[in-house]
Amino acid sequence: MKKNMITGSKLWSIAMITSLLAACSSPATTSTTVNAATSTTGTTKTVSVSEQTSVKYADLVSLDADDTNISWSEADSTAIKLNGTTATVTGSGAKAANGSVTITEAGTYVLSGELTDGQIVVNVADKGTVHLVLNGATIHDNDSAAIYIQKAGKAVITLEKGTKNTVSDGKTYVYADATTDEPDAAIFSKADLTFNGAGQLTVTGNYNEGITSKDDLKIISGNIRVKAADDGIKGKDMVAIQAGTITIEAEGDGIKSTNDTDTTKGFVAIAGGTFDIQSGNDGIQAETALVTDGGTYNIVTAGGSANAPAKVEEGPFGGGGGGWGGGTPPTDMGTPPDGEPPADMPEMPNNSGTNAGANTNGATSSSANTTATANTDTNADADTAATATESTSAKALKAGTNLTVNGGTYTIDSMDDSLHSNNNVTVNDGTFSIESGDDGIHADQELTINGGTITIAKSYEGLEGAIITLNDGEVDVTASDDGVNAAGGETETAASTDRATTATDAATTSNISVTETTGTTSTTDQASQGTATTQQGRGPGGMGVASSNNEFHINGGTLTVNAGGDGLDSNGSINMTGGTVIVNGPTDNGNGALDYDGTFEISGGYLVAAGSSGMAQGTSDASTQNTIVMTFPSTQKAGTLVHVQDSEGNNILTFAPAKEYQTVVVSSPDLKKDGSYVIYSGGTSTGKAVDGLYTDGTYSGGTQVVAFQSTSNVTWVNESGVTTANTGMGGPGGGGGQGGFGGGRNRSQSGTTSESTGTTDSAK
Repeated sequence: MKKNMITGSKLWSIAMITSLLAACSSPATTSTTVNAATSTTGTTKTVSVSEQTSVKYADLVSLDADDTNISWSEADSTAIKLNGTTATVTGSGAKAANGSVTITEAGTYVLSGELTDGQIVVNVADKGTVHLVLNGATIHDNDSAAIYIQKAGKAVITLEKGTKNTVSDGKTYVYADATTDEPDAAIFSKADLTFNGAGQLTVTGNYNEGITSKDDLKIISGNIRVKAADDGIKGKDMVAIQAGTITIEAEGDGIKSTNDTDTTKGFVAIAGGTFDIQSGNDGIQAETALVTDGGTYNIVTAGGSANAPAKVEEGPFGGGGGGWGGGTPPTDMGTPPDGEPPADMPEMPNNSGTNAGANTNGATSSSANTTATANTDTNADADTAATATESTSAKALKAGTNLTVNGGTYTIDSMDDSLHSNNNVTVNDGTFSIESGDDGIHADQELTINGGTITIAKSYEGLEGAIITLNDGEVDVTASDDGVNAAGGETETAASTDRATTATDAATTSNISVTETTGTTSTTDQASQGTATTQQGRGPGGMGVASSNNEFHINGGTLTVNAGGDGLDSNGSINMTGGTVIVNGPTDNGNGALDYDGTFEISGGYLVAAGSSGMAQGTSDASTQNTIVMTFPSTQKAGTLVHVQDSEGNNILTFAPAKEYQTVVVSSPDLKKDGSYVIYSGGTSTGKAVDGLYTDGTYSGGTQVVAFQSTSNVTWVNESGVTTANTGMGGPGGGGGQGGFGGGRNRSQSGTTSESTGTTDSAK
């Protein structure tokens, strides 16, 4: 779980100290009201998440006849034959002088040969269309752009089929005066620029950028290879790619758009193509929207995930970097009785302390961008926005507003987030193989997955967003911290400030209005949920406050998580109506396989979550589907089967967790509130496991741990029978709280029995 970093911790400290005072004096039942489409007052801002999530390339890009025109004839064109430092022009509309060729009339111009130090200049006063055909041309300029479109209605560059063409510039430009800073690319256009054709083009931008258009930049087809000292391909108003094979090696961004003054522009839209991008900064970056309908992508940013900086977290009672959070608890903690602190428990903070605190339940990830150009995240993630030293943005796919993926195949190794949006991310389809040095997929606001196959083999946090919705698809996440983290969002900081000043009144209201356009649902109207256990907060004694802005919805699909931190983490609530979720959670007691601060209501689907016991949570008692939470007397080895069957021998669960575990949560439509069940450990199954879960075959050879009868819709059991939920504070670590009062959270547990019922009769 993530925390606010160093300079951002003062706000948390104020909130934390105030919460301590309030909670210690009155740990009363609270009532949380969460209404979709309501807004709060003060500095918090209403965010309407009603954008069209099904937007496609064709919705943003229109082509005219000039964009797709690749035809030409000798009779209807002007021939430009390049020869060293000179050129011969046959036809009208162009003149050669001083080693350069200037085109002053609209028309078609066919270039061939080699220009070793000169420039092709387009300066058409009547704003007509200039069609340049590269028919085996090599163009180099030592001190300026090799192709410079100064003025035209549109420029179209056709790569003649079967030809190889090369355009390059020098490392130093000579400008007219000190106030001039363009052109600054090997191919530079002040007009709309389109590439088409079936030939090859190699562009080397030694000075700065490879290809730049100050207006629209479209690629219809062609084999284009770009190497640039800064950005590879840049269009101000748009970059639209219909097809082609594009290879980019750039020290800056691979592909980018930059218009930040017109919300209808500054986007990148890709219909298809083959992309191989190695960039020092972002792979594909849009100032506004980024839309991909298809294509094959191989993207490596900043040398890949292996170059990601180490995550340094700081907090008074939890957090990494120094020992309490995210790591292994002290070996001498033991298992003291509930409510009794161990001898090595640190003192509670007092009002005179200088708390370098942290938002200990997953503030958004370390993804801030500090490059000096328009390549800066406008809504940087909460836990690094205020750090003294910030890192360069090196995301694979990055959008300033909305990122929509409708299809394609993506192989990504990114130092920073692999998919990132300062607003919303929507994945409708596609196949993803991701290794990330930070988040696999991150949205500052809404992350919605409607389909596709997503494998995040390496990440700090797998999926992160203020509101996360899984409607369909296959998602497999491996994370060193949280697997799924519903945290942050536009309103988190202001809301936290408000809570710090009104800690005794824990009622919160949602300020995110959501209109669902695809899938099932994104925000659940949980009006007036009066429950004593909605505040599943962090910090000492569980005195944090649930964020109504953060939600995780599971409506379908499959989700498999292997997390070093929390498996499923929500600063607010979790709601599951369908799908299959498998969680291999943490092995340390400072994190939990499930971690939520509001409620976890389940009404459908299949859930199994294994992990440590120190901060274990089940589902909420408001759920309409039943759950069993089993805590074993000791840690079980990885791969040791846990088997649950009913009194008639029907399989409820046969699961081999991938890591050591002590607590297992299972929720299934087959569980009955008053059913009799037996739990076994060890043994074998003749079935075939998928992600450790056996759905067929015969189980045998295990050791019976306990037989019991379910007494409620959430039944907690141990080797002695039905018991109550964890009520202690748990071991130190995980950024979750001060830890150590008997293995659990010092708070009421939503969805648990209130009293121990002792050992029940064995199932018959």
